This record gives sequence, structure tokens and C-alpha cells, in this order.
Amino acid sequence: MTQLSININKVATIRNARGGNTPNVLKFALDCERFGAQGITVHPRPDERHIRYADVTELRPLLTREFNIEGNPVPKFIELVKRVKPAQVTLVPDAEDAITSNAGWDTIRHADFLRTVVADFKQQGIRVSLFVDPVPAMIRAAAEIGADRVELYTEAYAAGYATNREEAIRPYVEAAQVARECGLGLNAGHDLSLENLTYFHQQIPWLDEVSIGHAVISDALYLGIEETIHQYLACLED
Repeated sequence: MTQLSININKVATIRNARGGNTPNVLKFALDCERFGAQGITVHPRPDERHIRYADVTELRPLLTREFNIEGNPVPKFIELVKRVKPAQVTLVPDAEDAITSNAGWDTIRHADFLRTVVADFKQQGIRVSLFVDPVPAMIRAAAEIGADRVELYTEAYAAGYATNREEAIRPYVEAAQVARECGLGLNAGHDLSLENLTYFHQQIPWLDEVSIGHAVISDALYLGIEETIHQYLACLED
């Protein structure tokens, strides 16, 4: 079954808006695990405007399911990941001032840099995933670099789903097939939701993991986090 990893950045954003510790990010992550999520994702940024580096450190010994840390491999991020040693690190080429991730790696142009970073993390026993657009050449280059997985950037799929879902999914199916041919594991994330997740999974049933944050937290405002997680898990049933 495809694993569901909950990105808890938005919970930290709410906490940071008022100061203090409400909502409690650590408790929320543990509750997500208790309600069935198979993983927790965080994406600390240099300005710590949502998840703080201290949150990442505190979460590590408490979590019992897979921990995934996303981010741009700047020196501060690299040091954090090597110290915390999550199950997986997802490398994302986002600028420091980016509101959210908005593009995948050019794994050809940045091959030398990524090869060094990937090898360093793998030496620490950390699985490495590269955030990429659904472009076969970028996926093949990710395999040559030595990545364990790629995470498909699914914003374009989500944007086109309502208009023509068959057309929107086509490049992702091709990309997923290329990843499988290259021996790469396959993750996906960005704007996946209760509306579009089932179809995405039906077309690419060999997905290893989806990472979802904004939509999960938004749905939880109406459904509660326990029911929301149950509904997302239902989207991923074989």
C-alpha cells in the first residue's frame, strides 16, 4: 500500500502566529501517527517561519513511524539532517523566500552538486529522494546521481485535474514508468487532495509514498484530523 506522510508545517504556522505552544506540534504529529498516518514530513526553511529546527530535533526520538525531512541542502539544513538522521531526506530546490515549493530539480545542471550531497546522506544511512518535475530526462539523471527515490512535483496534475484528468495524469504516468525502469522508488506531493488523490493512485499504483500537508490541514478544519487521515488512507487503498 502507498504510504501516507503528513506534512505538519501548517500546524507550526498556526502556532507561530500567536507564539506559545498552541497547537502543540509534537502532540499533533504523534496523533497523526495514532490515527493511521505512516509517516510525518517537515520542511524547515532557513527563516523558521513554520517548522523550527528545534521542532525537528524534538520530533525525532518521539516518532514511531517514518520521518521525512524536506528542504534545500544549504549547509545549515545538511547539518540538521545528518544530526537527526531521519529515515528519508527529500531534497527540494526552493529559494529561501519561496512561499512553497514551486519547481523540481534540474538534475542534469546540478548533477555534480547533488551527487556529492546524495552520497553524503546515504553514507549516514539516510534514504535520499529528489523532488523533480515529471520529466523523464530529469528522472534518469536522478538515478545516475545515486538517489534512492524521486518525488514527483504534482502541482500541474492538481491544476489540470478538474478540466481533463486524463491529460493531466499522462506525463506523470510516463515519469513513473521511467522511474521504475531506472530502479528508483517513487514518491509524490504538492496539491494532492481528497478530490484528486484516488485517481492519481489508481493510475500509478506502485507509488511508495505521498506527502500531503496543506490539503490535509484544511480538510481537518471541517472533518477533524482523525477522520481526515482515514479518508486520505481510503484514497490509497488498492
